[in-house]
Amino acid sequence: MSTYSRTGARSRANGLAIAGLVCGIIGLLFLPIILGPLAITFGAVSLRQTGSAMAKWAIGLGIADILLMILMFALAANNGGSFTWHFG
Repeated sequence: MSTYSRTGARSRANGLAIAGLVCGIIGLLFLPIILGPLAITFGAVSLRQTGSAMAKWAIGLGIADILLMILMFALAANNGGSFTWHFG
C-alpha cells in the first residue's frame, strides 16, 4: 500500500523559491527587465504553495529589480539617452 506524501510538492516549491532568489540577486546586476518579473513569478508560486520566507525575499528582490530598472531608464532619459558608470 502506498501513501501520499507532500514532500515532492514542497521541495518543488522550495526549488521555485530558490530560483526566484537567484533571479532576483542576479537581476540586481544584469538584465533586471527580464529577471525581476521572473523572480516575482517564481516567488509568488512558491509563496502560494509553501508560504516560505525565501519566497517573500524572492518577490522583494524582483520588485527591487524592477524599481532599479525604472531608475536606470529615468537616469538615461535625463542624460540624453546614455547611461554610464564611473568608478574611482
